[in-house]
Amino acid sequence: VGKVASYDGATLKVTELFSKHLSDTSLSLSLSLSLLLMTDMFRRVVRASKFRHVFGQAVKNDQCYDDIRVSRVTWDSSFCAVNPKFVAIIIEASGGGAFLVLPLLKTGRIDKAYPTVCGHTGPVLDIDWCPHNDHVIASGSEDCTVMVWQIPENGLVTPLAEPVVVLEGHSKRVGIVTWHPTARNVLMSAGCDNLIIIWNVGTGEAMIQLEDMHPDVIFSACWSRNGALICTACKDKKIRVIDPRKEKIVAEKDKAHDGARPMRAIFLADGNIFTTGFSRMSERQLALWNPKSMEEPISVHELDTSNGVLLPFYDADTNVVYLCGKGDSSIRYFEITDEAPFVHYLNTFSSKEPQRGMGYMPKRGLDVNKCEIARFYKLHERKCEPIIMTVPRKSDLFQDDLYPDTAGPDCAIEAEDWFDGKNGEPILISLKNGYVPGKNRDLKVVKKSNVLEGKLAKKADNTSPAQSKQNEGKLEELLREVKSLRDLVTLQDRRIAKLEDQISKVAI
Repeated sequence: VGKVASYDGATLKVTELFSKHLSDTSLSLSLSLSLLLMTDMFRRVVRASKFRHVFGQAVKNDQCYDDIRVSRVTWDSSFCAVNPKFVAIIIEASGGGAFLVLPLLKTGRIDKAYPTVCGHTGPVLDIDWCPHNDHVIASGSEDCTVMVWQIPENGLVTPLAEPVVVLEGHSKRVGIVTWHPTARNVLMSAGCDNLIIIWNVGTGEAMIQLEDMHPDVIFSACWSRNGALICTACKDKKIRVIDPRKEKIVAEKDKAHDGARPMRAIFLADGNIFTTGFSRMSERQLALWNPKSMEEPISVHELDTSNGVLLPFYDADTNVVYLCGKGDSSIRYFEITDEAPFVHYLNTFSSKEPQRGMGYMPKRGLDVNKCEIARFYKLHERKCEPIIMTVPRKSDLFQDDLYPDTAGPDCAIEAEDWFDGKNGEPILISLKNGYVPGKNRDLKVVKKSNVLEGKLAKKADNTSPAQSKQNEGKLEELLREVKSLRDLVTLQDRRIAKLEDQISKVAI
């Protein structure tokens, strides 16, 4: 179509040729008009877009991160998180859960003894960098906890086992952690207990608990651009839009995708929702929804019959969505516009190796001098490979049409303000002179009594005197047991000391 549309000159020549050989003037005129109309039609089919020629390129081997044992846990998260300073990768770990945190420049072979973040007692399922502090990362694990970590300025030198704060509130494994886009220290976690908790990390408090909204496993949870709403995809095939502070479902759509395989749902900059899922015939689908009217989708597209879950990565500045299927060896990208069919296919980056996971660099971490509009960190079985997406341009000047002002690292509001009902739009920065990271302040946690524990305390106050006596008896019994165990340990220590003394004398 592109070729035909570009042959305007050839079309006119063909018309002239016909005109010469045909005596009937009206026939030649109608033929000319029909050919010109065809040319115009072809021009319309080929939609003009500055992202039509975006191409992906994997970096050279020496710029990859090699010899990494990527996690094999069966969970559909991306297993990788990136910011302008570090790349974090969930890895295989014996006796607990761990993830690597590497400075971006530490490419090449990674030593097996390289220090890890290793405080979880079960496999790590999800990780997310704080958008307002490039040294703070949150992790969710099978051990039912969420942990928040502070990474040293130049990366890890020794293993990090002590988190800044441990957030306990889930009764089953925590599969989703995601930071609020504009409020400082606000974190959302979702677990296999079908519960969403919103934390004030600065105080270690669980401020909001969204229970009884999801009857089954939550596949994905995403904040809106200003963090006023969240949208979730659940195993019951429903997409829900929730106002977390009012603890109310604002909109929902049953059977957004008919298939039984996992769905994903993300908010777009204009407030619409983009979803990926499966049809009844197990074809992979993507759809666009207006949360104000969710009876019918704005647009639905069927892709293929692969069974890997499609992970969507969204660039709010350019309105481009990148789809990375788990187990696929390709990245498809689409532009979302106001013109039908609303979701426009752009191109596909293909490679030979399937992907185990994918990291996505925020816009401020890209090289604007090379017209780089996206960078992915593709996880193989034993390595992490950066893939650079570029718009071909001849000029070396800053391309302001490719780089509108983007969300910077400064938060718009404090956690307390957000919980009080205020909203803040992202604070935008220009990338014209490149992004220069500022000094990140340390995350300080001032522990307070948990607001949710207050509810439990009230329940405890309602217990009968007989029940409280019974509890006191149990407590005394436990204390006696602890004392006897202490005594036993002391005796064993003395015995070991005597034996060591005897062994040393025999050795002499």
